Parts: sequence; C-alpha cells; structure tokens
Amino acid sequence: MQNTKRFLLIIAILAAIAIVVLAACGGIPTPAPATEAPPPTAAPTAVPAVPEGPVVEVPYEALWAGSAHNAVDTEPFRHWDGDSPAEVPTSCAKCHSTAGYRDYLGADGSEALKVDAAVPAADAQGIQCVACHNPVTTFQLTSVQFPGKDDEGNTITITGLGDAARCMVCHQGRESKASVDAFIAQFGENLDPDAAPAPVKNAQGTEVTLGFRNIHYFAAAATLYGGMVRGGYQYDGMTYDSKNTHVAGYDSCVGCHDPHTLKVKVDECAACHEGVASVEDLKNVRMVSSNPDYDGDGNVEEGMYYEIQGLQEILMAGIQKYAKDKAGAEITYDPATYPYFLGADGKAYPNWTPRLLKAAYNYQVSLKDPGAFAHGNKYIVQLLYDSIEDMGGDVSALARTDAGHFAGDTLPFRDWDDTGVVPYSCAKCHSATGMPQFIASGGTVVVSGSGTTLTTGVGPQPSANGFMCVTCHDPNAEFPARYQIAQVTFPSGKSLSFAKDADGKNVADDSNLCVLCHQGRESTTSVNNALRGKEDDTPDSKISFKNIHYLAAGATLFGGDAAGAYQYAGKEYVGQNMHAAPSGAVNKCKDCHDVHALQPKVETCAACHGTDEPKDIRMSAPDYDGDGATEGVAGEVETLEEALYAEILRYAETTAGTPIVYSSAAYPYFFVDADKDGKVDKDDKGANVRYNAWTPRLLRAAFNYQYAHKDPGAFVHNPKYVIQFLIDSIEDLGGNVAGYTRP
Repeated sequence: MQNTKRFLLIIAILAAIAIVVLAACGGIPTPAPATEAPPPTAAPTAVPAVPEGPVVEVPYEALWAGSAHNAVDTEPFRHWDGDSPAEVPTSCAKCHSTAGYRDYLGADGSEALKVDAAVPAADAQGIQCVACHNPVTTFQLTSVQFPGKDDEGNTITITGLGDAARCMVCHQGRESKASVDAFIAQFGENLDPDAAPAPVKNAQGTEVTLGFRNIHYFAAAATLYGGMVRGGYQYDGMTYDSKNTHVAGYDSCVGCHDPHTLKVKVDECAACHEGVASVEDLKNVRMVSSNPDYDGDGNVEEGMYYEIQGLQEILMAGIQKYAKDKAGAEITYDPATYPYFLGADGKAYPNWTPRLLKAAYNYQVSLKDPGAFAHGNKYIVQLLYDSIEDMGGDVSALARTDAGHFAGDTLPFRDWDDTGVVPYSCAKCHSATGMPQFIASGGTVVVSGSGTTLTTGVGPQPSANGFMCVTCHDPNAEFPARYQIAQVTFPSGKSLSFAKDADGKNVADDSNLCVLCHQGRESTTSVNNALRGKEDDTPDSKISFKNIHYLAAGATLFGGDAAGAYQYAGKEYVGQNMHAAPSGAVNKCKDCHDVHALQPKVETCAACHGTDEPKDIRMSAPDYDGDGATEGVAGEVETLEEALYAEILRYAETTAGTPIVYSSAAYPYFFVDADKDGKVDKDDKGANVRYNAWTPRLLRAAFNYQYAHKDPGAFVHNPKYVIQFLIDSIEDLGGNVAGYTRP
C-alpha cells in the first residue's frame, strides 16, 4: 500500500510538471469556437471571471534548482557541445544527462544496465526530477554494479541500498583495481614492474601505449565501500577496510547529504562533532577510532583530512623521485589538466611503468573524491600507504592500521567477507552489532557436552569494519555511558566481576565489558569434556586441537578463578591478580589500557617501576625458570615457554610417535614434522598436514603452550598463574622441573 501511494504521488507530480511545462510553452489547447452561437438570453448582471490555469508547486524544485545537478552551463553538461556530432556518447550519457540515466536503468523501456544511444548535447540539461523520480528508481533500484571485480572475476554488486542507490549509479568512478590490472595485462606476462613496456595492438588493431588510468570524479561510493568494491588499486597480499559504517543513519549518501541540494547536513554533524559549523570544519574531525599518526608528522590531533593530505604529499614526492630515477623522465601533476600527470614538456607523461601507474592511480583516487576524508578515510590511508611502500618509500614513521577494535582491514573483521555474515558463534566479538544484541538478550556463555564453547543470545550479524560507538556505549543512556555488566560468565561456567558490593555480590564495572570478549573460548572444563574416557598416552585420531582463541587477557587476569588455562588436578592456582599501587589499585582493564587506543598506559607503570618498558619489570624475587639471569618476569615466562615447547617436541616423537611442529600464524597451529626439519610438512596438494596423533597428555600441554602464546600480555596480566601452568605442563609431559620455582 505504501509503495502504491508513493507511485501515485510520483505520477501526480510528473503530471503536474507536464502541465506547467505545457502551459509555459503555450501548449495547453483551448476549445475551438462553436460553429453556431445560441440565441442570447438575459444579460448577466456580472461577467464571470475567467478561471486561471492550475498553479502547481513542484516539491523540492527550489532546492534542486541551486544544485550541481541543475548547473546545466557547467563542464559536466557542456563538454560535448563542440563535438561533431554534438552528442554525449553512450560511455558518458549515463551520468551526464537525464535521458542517459533513464536509458541505463531501462526507465525508458530499453534494456537495463546499458546505455543504448548517445544523447544530443543540447539535451544534456542536467539531472532533472524524472531521472530519480520514476517507477524504476523508486520501486526497483536497490542494487548497483561497480567497475570492480571479485576474486573470481565477477562484477561486484552491492545490494539492499534503498534510496542511496540512485546516487551510487554515477558516484562510483569508472576504474578499479581490476581494470588497471587488465590494462597492464595487455602488454604481456611477467612484465618488469619498473620498465615501460613496448606499445601493443589491442583487439581492435589499435596501438596502445601504457598510460594513466583515471578513476574519474566524485567517486564517493567507491571510497565509502572501500575494499568491498575495490575502486582503489589494492595491492596483492594486502587487506583493506570495508564499508565505512560510521553511525546508524549517517552511513549512506542520503544520510549525510540533502538529496536535492546535495549539500552536507552540517548541522546534523555538529550534534556529535564539536566545533563543526561549516563543511570546512569537517576537515578537523578526528574520531577516537583514529588513534595512529598516519602521516608521521607527530600530530595526532589534526583532522583526518590533514592526515590524508600528509600522505598525499609523501606519495607525490615518491612518485616524482621514482619517475626521475627509475622511469627516466621527470613528472608533474596538474589537477586541472587532463591527463593530469605530465612530462617536462607539459604533455602526457611518456614513461609509464606498471609500478608508477598503480601509485599514480591511487594518488588520483585520493584527490578526485574531495570528501574522501569523511567517506572512507581509513581506506584512502591504506591505499596511499601501500603505494608509498611499493614505490620504495620509507613507511617506518607512518601508520596503516588502527587499534584492534577499529582495525577494519584485519582478519578479525574481514574473515567473513566471502558471505558477508558473521556466524552466531563469532558475532558477539567480531561484529559491530553482536555485543549489543548479546547484552540486550541476556546472553550467556555455555560449554556444550562436546567441549565446544558457544555464545547464546546473539544471532548471525553482518560483517563489520570494526566496532562502532554503540558497540560499547549504550544508546539508551546519556553518552558516554557504557552498557552495565554486573558479571561475566567465562567458558569454564564461572561468573566473575571486577567489582563487588559490601556483601560480596558481583556488581557492574566498565571493565566487565572488556572481558565479555577477552576471555578465550575454551577452559579446563571444555578440554576435560573433549578428553573424557581417553587414555593419557594413547594417540587417538578423534582428538583435535583445542584453541583458547586470542587475547584471553580476562581469563589470565582472573587466573584460577576463571580456569581458562588447563589446570591439572591436585594443583593449586592463584586467582585474580590484584595489582596494587600507592595511589590505588591498578588491576582492571581500563586502569592499564587506553580504552580506545588499547595501548598500555606505560606512564602509569613508570610511576612505580621506574621504567616504561613492562617487559623489564619484576616484582617477585624467585628465579622461576632457574637460569640465574636477572631479568623481567617476561623473560622468566619466555624461558618456560621454550622449555615446554621442547618437551612437546620430545613427547610427540617418542610417545605419540609422530614429530610435531608449531606455527603461530596458521590454524590449527600444530602440524606434522615427520623429517624433523622444524618446518610444516605438506601433502601432495601442497596443504599443511595438521597434527593427527594427539594424546590427552599432549593436548593438555599444547593447549597451555598456545594459551601463553596467544596472550602476549600474560606476563603482566597474571604472571604467577602463567608460570604455574607452564611448569605443570612440563612436569606432566615428564620433563625435569627440579630447577624451577613454582609460585
């Protein structure tokens, strides 16, 4: 019904527009005079007024009239006036004429997704009402095809767009990584990336020379959707940010721009961003998720516009140096003169190499979307950084990736891009919306009979580009209030909190929010469940490795209370690490870490310990690892890790009967090493051979080794707990622990 009403309204508006136009042109016919006048009757006492034509007010017409879409005397619409024939070609008409836009969508009755005919230049009269207001765009246009290709070579299409699709049909650019690669590929295989290839003949027999490829202008959608649509040149082996989701309601074209004036809704930006009163002020915006000094100038307070500007300057310097030293010809850039990159003679640059083209393309991508600093600043940072590095530039002072919670280019958020959906078992911690849903539904963590840790109370979530404000901050409370979590249930089934009331009951604390995720996914309980009924030293092909998961700092900090590591029967383990300081306790997540940058507050450490290097700190006197060295407790833990790994190697070969090797970067981490060369064995297809001779005793020790390895701050979070379970694991494998001191 709602769609029907909208359709009737649109038809009425279009009819009204037609009436106004016809009236203005004298096009409304008047009745023909009667052939025979009737006999007169009594004269009227007054002459009736002649009714005037209908007065129709077209909605939003005044707003549209002052927009760039109606600037019919500007270059985007007048470029073809002097051509012969004077027409907008099919390759341009989609976005530079109303008729071409409608033709592309099939709103004129033609085939959709192609422009069938050029448009006379005289008809390029801006983007008029009927371009966006017609049955096709209103009821059918919800997805948009982009120039980019996926890994299988398929056209990338973004679906479920709503009204923003109208904008993105044009504001997407005309090139992509795929088209740049395809253009370079014409010149042959195994090209020297630093040499200008010889000209070749294309399929039409025309000679082609390697030259610049232009993204085109105002490719805002390509910037906004980042790595999803691959509009920039994305270097092989690198991962890129996905769509910039910003906040709900302000993550689309029509969310941030008035659809008729096209202006940014600055007054709405100002609601959250202090000091914003104009578009120019937006250049100074920098959110808490943007912590690093991207351009290396030492200023982490400047807006993202200026961080990008700094990287642009570094890249341009690199392009010019490379062009002179490697390509053999000086290069200049003129943003107003096509094809932008020019040689010393002011003509098109002549000595393009594949490497130079990729970097120059990304430089242009960053410039030709003037709102890139708002649309997708992290994506642009990554493109510029990678181009600088590929050109041989020094990136040691630059930054590419954000703090973990906001690192949209990393695997914790990009692992599900093939489906776009984070499954329920991962969504709580690896999506922007999973945590709020988990909290709202009263979700808990349970351990299944098979030992698999599951999250309940949260369903599959869309893949995210890192956390958003509302991931941790309660939108129903006064900002910046966070969700109130009274206690956290760990994988062991134990419910704990950083705070208790006078009666010892768990109560809410901000740091509880952190350990909803930083708790691991396994425990003593789940490992025992998986090994129930099996013989300690008998290999069993049904046993598979149990992975604690990553950064289980909360479980480490609570130690034996949470039982996150494997705790051996008959042994005692320390509980929560209560780290005191003269000025007050320092034993919660937020006490030791910046809640947005996530970095340790090393200045807090230095106040008591006299050093801002946590690895050098040692609070306890015993020589736990027995090596006689004077070292920080991190060194004690490291030595014990090495000793445990040596015992794992020995036991696997002598008792389990199959040599083993550990690889920290490849799941499931433990693999077969039959020839004992310290490298992972490969099968006949080149795949890693996962370890397949687990015994319960070996699994328990390997679980603890992985635990210590995957919490890089374990030596601070709870060193005594870590030392306890490392020594116990060595002992259980038959290792000599006489020289160690167990806390």
